Amino acid sequence: MSNAPWWRGAIIYQIYPRSFLDTDGDGVGDLPGIVERLDYVAELGVDAIWVAPFFKSPMADFGYDIADYREVDPLFGTLEDFDRLLHKAHGLGLKVMIDQVLSHTSAEHAWFRESRQSRDNPKADWYVWADARPDGTPPNNWLSLFGGSAWQWEPRRGQYYLHNFLASQPDLNFHHPDVRAATLDNVRFWLDKGVDGIRLDAINFCFHDRQLRDNPPKPSEQRVGRGFSPANPYAFQYHYYNNTQPENLGFLAELRALMDGYADVAALGEISSEDSLATMAEYTMHGRLHMGYSFELLTEDFSAAHIRGTVRQLEAQMTEGWPCWAISNHDVERVLSRWGNGDASAQLANLFTAMVCSLRGSVCIYQGEELGLTEADVPYESLRDPYGIAFWPQFKGRDGCRTPMPWSDEDAQAGFSHGMPWLPVPEEHRARAVAQQQGNPQSVLNGFRTFMRWRQAHPALRWGDIEFLDAPEPVLAFLRRLQGDTVLVVFNLGASACEVTLPPLPGKPSAIDGHGLQAGTMHGGALHLPGHGAWFARLS
Repeated sequence: MSNAPWWRGAIIYQIYPRSFLDTDGDGVGDLPGIVERLDYVAELGVDAIWVAPFFKSPMADFGYDIADYREVDPLFGTLEDFDRLLHKAHGLGLKVMIDQVLSHTSAEHAWFRESRQSRDNPKADWYVWADARPDGTPPNNWLSLFGGSAWQWEPRRGQYYLHNFLASQPDLNFHHPDVRAATLDNVRFWLDKGVDGIRLDAINFCFHDRQLRDNPPKPSEQRVGRGFSPANPYAFQYHYYNNTQPENLGFLAELRALMDGYADVAALGEISSEDSLATMAEYTMHGRLHMGYSFELLTEDFSAAHIRGTVRQLEAQMTEGWPCWAISNHDVERVLSRWGNGDASAQLANLFTAMVCSLRGSVCIYQGEELGLTEADVPYESLRDPYGIAFWPQFKGRDGCRTPMPWSDEDAQAGFSHGMPWLPVPEEHRARAVAQQQGNPQSVLNGFRTFMRWRQAHPALRWGDIEFLDAPEPVLAFLRRLQGDTVLVVFNLGASACEVTLPPLPGKPSAIDGHGLQAGTMHGGALHLPGHGAWFARLS
């Protein structure tokens, strides 16, 4: 499988530029900061970086509201800085993915500024406009993810426009062919620059129901959040009509046709729908996206049953595509707090990493996971996230996972900036700074590096098929198979030691060492696993 495309089985390190490293003292991370720390990233043993938005933006949603798709926001640097980043990353053997936010723009984008002026200008139909109901209320009951109606009144046109997110993030009308063409042209700009992949934010939101039908209500017992709080009114509806429309499949085919004109590039789609796993399978069929990324492991449930059931369900449906898993990102509580149940040990942090990196698929690792960072408790007066401000205190937003990367404990800003950071640096993170962990063989950081190097030496873990074995809670067990090589993988997700008798195996197991985790032992047909331990074995 050495001839596999780079993205298949890749470990992709997500960089949130605002919080990675600030080089100019304005308190916000920047592209030169990423360039400065690329050697550190390469030493982690990952295959690629995914850089969150750095494009020109008023920053209402911190870059996910784009005002110009082809310009770097001065806050982050220049196009020349990005070129330097690309060159250095490639020199270090790292592929580079960037975010593309296609479904909506900033209200400051030139397209929207023109569209909102009248009903008959050249871009009048580039966004989703609709007349009010006879009583002046919005056209339908669609809700914004960030609270309230998904419709905003525009007096210049005497109409409402659609915004699935903030009111300052108007949705593009992808039913218009000129919109699709202009969008693909912007993607082409970055592919021509030499990026190796694009991560497509909210890709299932590109199209809306032409008839603007009301979304039906969702019973309270089914209001499960995926990247949003179940207390958010957004959870009170089935989102059948404001996203995931059938027309999206045609656009994905257009996008794939564009990308097929470039050597070894990949499109990773972020998907949050009523049935995200089914949508992932559909969106990654032949001629569409290369990979799908869902929120199904970004939940509170850390049971073996949930992980096994989620992956099994996807495997049953995804007959052609390739999954990409994540257990943390810039939108959800950090995994060590979400799944740790108060345990923030290096042993548990490394178990999380090993577990997700042993599943079939590629993996996105969020910056700071390699340090075992926990969710920061950001006080209300320091919040920057409009989502958290709107839903405080039941939902504190996304700032807690976006605090600055701690590089050292030499100053109050943990080496992130010599100015005042845009979010406070938690004191507990300074103790987990890179400089503090480098020389400690037992640190999360060195455990992370050890496992990544070890994984690279086992092709079955990178590219093999997966078959789950029946095992009692809290044990997660499965086989990875590739070209006659079968590796048995067993994790104890619980804090207490346990003994498990595995079902009949297709071969005799011999332990594989070197992964750096707390290892189990086999005695008389019974596998003994320490708390948060693991066992890898080759079957012969």
